Amino acid sequence: MIQKEALPQDRQVWHCLEKKDLRQVPDRSTLDLKKAPPSSQVQTSKFRKKSASSLTNWHNVLSRARLSKPEPSLNMIHRDNAGPVCSLRFVTLLVALSPELLLLGASVQLQDNGYGGVLVAINPQVSEDQNLIPNIKEMITEASFYLFSATKKRVFFRNVKILIPATWKANNYSKVKQESYEKANVIVADWYGTHGDDPYTLQYRGCGKEGKYIHFTPNFLLNENLTAGYGPRGRVFVHEWAHLRWGVFDEYNNEKPFYINGQNQIKETRCSSDITGIFVCEKGPCPQENCIISKLFKEGCMFIYNSTQNATASIMFMQSLSSVVEFCNASTHNQEAPNLQNQMCSLRSTWDVITDSADFNNSTPMNGTELPPPPTFSLLQAGDKVVCLVLDVSRKMAEADRLLRLQQAAEFYLVQIVKIHTFVGIASFDSKGETRAQLHQINSDDDRKLLVSFLPTTVSDEAETSVCSGLKKGFEVVEKLNGKAYGSVMILVTSGDDRHMDKFTVFSSGSTIHSITLGSSVAENLGELSHLTGGLKFFVPDKSNSNSMTDAFSRISSGTGDIFQQGIQLESTGEIVKPYHQLKNTVTVDSSVGNDTIFLVTWQTSGPPEIVLFDPNGRKYDTNNFTNNLALQTARLWIPGTATPGHWTYTLNNTHHSLQALKVTVTSRASSLAVPPATVEAYVERDNTHFPHPVMIYANVRKGFYPIVNATVTATIEPETGDPVTLKLFDDGAGADVIRNDGIYSRYFFFFAVSGRYNLKVHVHWSPSISSLAHSIPGSHAMCVPGYIANGNIQMNAPKKSMGRSEGEQKGFSRVSLGGSFSVLGVPAGPHPDMFPPCKIIDLEAINLEDEVTLSCTAPGEDFDQGQATSYEIRMSKSLQNIQDDFNNAILVNTSKLNLQEAGTKEIFTFLPKLVTNEPEDQFDGETEDSRRIYVAIQAIDRSSLESAVSNIVQITLFISKNSAPILVRDCLILKGVLTAMGLIGIICLTIVAIHYILNRKKRTVKKENGTKLL
Repeated sequence: MIQKEALPQDRQVWHCLEKKDLRQVPDRSTLDLKKAPPSSQVQTSKFRKKSASSLTNWHNVLSRARLSKPEPSLNMIHRDNAGPVCSLRFVTLLVALSPELLLLGASVQLQDNGYGGVLVAINPQVSEDQNLIPNIKEMITEASFYLFSATKKRVFFRNVKILIPATWKANNYSKVKQESYEKANVIVADWYGTHGDDPYTLQYRGCGKEGKYIHFTPNFLLNENLTAGYGPRGRVFVHEWAHLRWGVFDEYNNEKPFYINGQNQIKETRCSSDITGIFVCEKGPCPQENCIISKLFKEGCMFIYNSTQNATASIMFMQSLSSVVEFCNASTHNQEAPNLQNQMCSLRSTWDVITDSADFNNSTPMNGTELPPPPTFSLLQAGDKVVCLVLDVSRKMAEADRLLRLQQAAEFYLVQIVKIHTFVGIASFDSKGETRAQLHQINSDDDRKLLVSFLPTTVSDEAETSVCSGLKKGFEVVEKLNGKAYGSVMILVTSGDDRHMDKFTVFSSGSTIHSITLGSSVAENLGELSHLTGGLKFFVPDKSNSNSMTDAFSRISSGTGDIFQQGIQLESTGEIVKPYHQLKNTVTVDSSVGNDTIFLVTWQTSGPPEIVLFDPNGRKYDTNNFTNNLALQTARLWIPGTATPGHWTYTLNNTHHSLQALKVTVTSRASSLAVPPATVEAYVERDNTHFPHPVMIYANVRKGFYPIVNATVTATIEPETGDPVTLKLFDDGAGADVIRNDGIYSRYFFFFAVSGRYNLKVHVHWSPSISSLAHSIPGSHAMCVPGYIANGNIQMNAPKKSMGRSEGEQKGFSRVSLGGSFSVLGVPAGPHPDMFPPCKIIDLEAINLEDEVTLSCTAPGEDFDQGQATSYEIRMSKSLQNIQDDFNNAILVNTSKLNLQEAGTKEIFTFLPKLVTNEPEDQFDGETEDSRRIYVAIQAIDRSSLESAVSNIVQITLFISKNSAPILVRDCLILKGVLTAMGLIGIICLTIVAIHYILNRKKRTVKKENGTKLL
């Protein structure tokens, strides 16, 4: 976090300088650049202090200037002749970019035990209510003190921003800078369904990993009656914050409300197990045997907890209990409970996971007994929507039809994507910046056409590019409206590497910068610039059949969170078509969309193709129905009203004698405000990696907030050079996918052709023959209890409100979304040895029947989740600690009879755990003389002996009859008895033989003596 003195009369933007021109900056710029003065010190949270050493050569260049009056002319073109220094007259600060700084600029920050920068955003569809904002403040203030106590004085909430929708009345709120609904940590929005008003956290990355957002409904925040079931809102917020920030999971399980414990007793799924309650039937309390049939509750039966408890844990189980003030730790954690926390975190307690986080590893508890200060709140509201296109016109834009593709995509953006009433300006740059169009508000189609006329039509003769000069002009354009760039959006398109730029950063401009880079020579730090301002970054390869430029412009939305107003991309495809051949395909327009539907066709050479389009009713549209722009080589067809739902079939015929790169884009908007349209959001876990580490690809497919399951989701990854790679994504709870049927489709990507940038696009298709909507949102919810036992009386809460969902007529749908770009470094040239191990097994389950244990999991691959692993190593132990810390020395299970399956299929294996059950070990906690508890985990190995990470650990309780010894012991006793009997029989036989021999000898001796006497 960069702190500075407040200079309210100054405009604060960003600045970039050449090293060789630093001496040219007058006045205060002659400061010592090797050592920053105290006023420019960087203050970061404790757990980021190590990054400070990497931030070198801090520069503080200060000057003041008055704001000039806005220029009313739209078509005034102004050329910047300031030269390569890009000296600005504003408050500026130059820093060296580093990954640590980028992380701090883009997320919640922890500094001196206090979280700062938490963003709460209210959806524009939420009706204005004067009580909503005070209730949000009260909830987070209560949560701050509760969190401080629960974390043993470690963390609290220092400052929070609340983003007010533009649909609400203005009330002297502060103007937004880079904040937007899409970047919020907490969202407030309506959704209806089986979970009513359940608070919810979207988690998709596994144990110990941050989630995406927390979701509250307005009714949860306004209806005081709901606190009876959920508990105080501040406690609920802490429950959800632990999901979001620390990646822990719920400790209850509505699908498995009870289990058989180590004493062969039926126990409720809970943590800690000290929390008490009773079974309740329709007529009152009843014994558990009257409530459970075949591992399910009888209808009308439930388990009700006592309102007064002695147990202090756990917040992730039942935060509503007044006695619960802490998370389950090693001494209170219930490892037997079949909940998500045990499954996802290998039986670790929530406190163990939390204390292992970066927040705790690099901080210490606060001293003293005082409570932390209450959080401060900033209320923000977006003003007029302001966008400026900052477009590269240097000589490099003439390569590979870059300028033409830019023109086609920018025209489509201005005509179709950008929302009405938005102020739009245009700037361009080569070595200098140029204002092409001052801000102009879009109120009609004529306004859109006027802006299109100011797009650049030619490239300059200069090979040099100065992104700094272009962005400076962009800031000047947007500042004409209100004197500041706060809340504005820059769409930066460039193919240059800007050799005159040293290291720069964006500081306090308040503008979000989306970057679209073309070619392989673009400076890598342009993506960092987007990251720092919360913008998107895209890479467009130099391939004539790539539609990524148009996709990138289509992906840039208003950021308000209003899915009923934003454009939705239904189709994006491109193909090099041979002479007299055709590009033919079908796009599905579902009933949730259809307004403002447009078909865009572009081509690269020669004249337009012959276009034929049929709607679902057979109506034909041809080339004459399209609006052609021969200069930009585009053809558009706008469907008036609401497009007919169903399959639209298009055919593009290449009627020319040469190859033709033909591309099709189809976008639409929601057909009504009653039914939210299906949407897809594509993204990667991180936007840069180093070989051989894989990239995790995600696609979040939803209808409103409900997951769409059973869809066909395909990712296309375009490298800088080489052919695109197609990868099918899965929502099966295995491999890269964390939770099954949560609407987030995932996959590992590791087919790296070269080092450099890769572009991600996702296609989604769904067929109506398969169930699409999940009936509830799986994953992380705060528990709503049905009632309590108070003073021996049953007090039931009002049942949760659940509203039905109408899916309407479904004819399938198709969606496309660009997921931005990511970079891969260190890819070796040419063939390289196998460096990709099998992926970690995350869904290992175990069932024991008598003396047998059956394991099941989703099979990993030879390389992550591709192919087939070579072997498995299954190990078991009576000690959880031993198998966690020393897997290789746990007892090995014989897997010689296991037939390995292909990745993604079900793996099942049964074995007899005799070796563990008969070890002469000490009895562990929770075990009895008639039970044994063992822990099992699995590791996959490939043909190169590369090992996967150890799987999630499962616990098994084996029951042993009190009236019989274990089988092996019994066999030993029988053997001993047989041997003893045989020994005794042998001794008896020998004794008889010996006696017989002695008697015979005596007889012979007597006879001999008698004969002698006779003689």
